[in-house]
Amino acid sequence: MYWNPVIEKMGPDEIREMQGRLLRNTVHYAYSYSPFYRKLYDGAGIRPDDVRSVDDVVKLPFVKKQDLRDSYPYGMFAVPLSKILRIHASSGTTGKPTVTGYTADDLELWSESLARGLYSAGIRKEDIIQNAYGYGLFTGGLGFHYAGEKIGATVIPSSSGNTQRQIELMKDLGSTVICCTPSYMIYLTEYAAKMGVDLREDTELRMGVFGAEPWSEETRKRIENKSGIDAINIYGTSEISGPVVSECHEKAGIHFWADIFLIEVIDPKTGEQLGEGEKGELVVTVLGKEGLPMIRWRTGDITSIIYEKCNCGRWHPRIDRITGRADDMFIVRGVNVFPSHVEYALMQVREVSEHYMIVLERDENGLDLMKVQVEINPEYVGRIGFDELARKVQETLRSYLNVTPAVEIVEPETLPRFEGKARRVVDKRKV
Repeated sequence: MYWNPVIEKMGPDEIREMQGRLLRNTVHYAYSYSPFYRKLYDGAGIRPDDVRSVDDVVKLPFVKKQDLRDSYPYGMFAVPLSKILRIHASSGTTGKPTVTGYTADDLELWSESLARGLYSAGIRKEDIIQNAYGYGLFTGGLGFHYAGEKIGATVIPSSSGNTQRQIELMKDLGSTVICCTPSYMIYLTEYAAKMGVDLREDTELRMGVFGAEPWSEETRKRIENKSGIDAINIYGTSEISGPVVSECHEKAGIHFWADIFLIEVIDPKTGEQLGEGEKGELVVTVLGKEGLPMIRWRTGDITSIIYEKCNCGRWHPRIDRITGRADDMFIVRGVNVFPSHVEYALMQVREVSEHYMIVLERDENGLDLMKVQVEINPEYVGRIGFDELARKVQETLRSYLNVTPAVEIVEPETLPRFEGKARRVVDKRKV
């Protein structure tokens, strides 16, 4: 049940004392070796000795994505490049890419954290992991690869794409675990059915580890019902080391290992720290990261913290499902809407499938228009009219979102499928 029993069985008092000590060390290290942090803390009037306990973390300034872009490429590193073993970078689709570097100890910390998480979910050395996340500058593929090997499991580096080949590998090589985005798993399930492959009967698949995009509990249920596997939620950002933490087998929140991460949730507007169960922006401090220290990193992801003991027996804090990103939220006629909220509402309607798109426009008077396109569930073609279904979906969305979008029901296999992160919002207001 435990990959690292000494750490995972710690009680809340032990965790708090340990985190205070590790936070002090992390701040001293960053101030001593990173010109960026020295300048940041000097500018805020902060000295490392001002941090004595976990409570003092609020004294420290936040670090934001713009800081990484302004420091491009190596300005935030705390070690010379001769000690950096690997470099990853974001896509840079909204500006300069964010570059992160890892020492040998950083890579060990990353693989240890995710190995611990995957083990808590039930993955063992007897498993065969088909890793359908992308390899390369993106951190997803290599994160799962090394964590799987650390556990002792067999890893198939299939990478993303080539869906027919993915299913053939799954059958022929006896994959028991699939790692990919949840939207791609839905597509895999559909594609397998077209090939005449029943994932329940024709493969050994028993578990999927899904992340890189927000997904709802209802989507989990649909994936599990269609494929017969356990669907596990994971989390990570490239800045804190890609995929690093996951749910345990209880599937009741994502555990953040307290010897590696100090997490907070803040009000996105004021920056004030919020309490347990209050929804806000996740802030992560990596305790002991050498190459590029990350202290009070504003992830932009919206969630809440769970401090109570998990039924698995661990006291390490958890986060609830990510409901969206602060910068993914859009406003329609004064109402805040997250794509994940749209997905949750749609999944309450059994007559529609998991594939949808959100189109945002403005009318001739400059007012916001929101249209949701969603495919009819193939099982209900001919059993319900498109207009009737559109009215049902519209009423469901109105009740969950407090805004009434236009709804367009389309034929099965009409909307785009995604092999990586799903892009479900087309905002024509920005054009």
